[in-house]
Amino acid sequence: MLGKSIGRNALLLGLFAILSTAIIAGTYLSAKETIDKNIRMAEERALLEIIPKSRHNNSMLEDAHRINDSDSLGLRSEKQYYIARQDGEPVAVIFPATAREGYTGDIDMIIGINIDGTVAGVRVLSHRETPGLGDAIDIKKSPWINSFINKSLVNPTVDLWKVKKDKGVFDQFTGATITPRAVTKTVLQTLQYFNQHQQAILKQSITMDAEVKNYE
Repeated sequence: MLGKSIGRNALLLGLFAILSTAIIAGTYLSAKETIDKNIRMAEERALLEIIPKSRHNNSMLEDAHRINDSDSLGLRSEKQYYIARQDGEPVAVIFPATAREGYTGDIDMIIGINIDGTVAGVRVLSHRETPGLGDAIDIKKSPWINSFINKSLVNPTVDLWKVKKDKGVFDQFTGATITPRAVTKTVLQTLQYFNQHQQAILKQSITMDAEVKNYE
């Protein structure tokens, strides 16, 4: 009898463990899908903030190409970059990039670069920086991120692509230097990446679903 009781309890515990694991795994996958979807939606909105409809007439989301560069762009997994075109001609490229040296972790961004090598715009997609300090990288909190617009590898020169505390030209935040330093470094590295790989990037063809189309 005792053996049967122990066996029954062991079986029940095993079933409970399996059920608990399944619930936890399901919750994780569901949450991950939601998080990924939210990031994607934020990315879609941010694309048009960087390259507005007045500057292109293709679907950037459909003119997407895979990229996985951990050295220059800081990416931790494969993502996509987008080409903005006007009547089939490239006008800008929007890259995903991750600043790995944020104060409290990764700072995921998209960085738009015009064909002439100037920054079209930068938007932070996700971060965990300190509210009231490092979160000023968010356009909703501060216009600081717009300080990169029209900057390039020659304006300023590479040695000045730093925050002012490091003898560069970009402002830091009061009480928070690490965050703007990390973002500034990543924008510079993205510019350098585009400069090195521009020919190959712009040779990417428009996909079948990305035919030039006017937006109403």
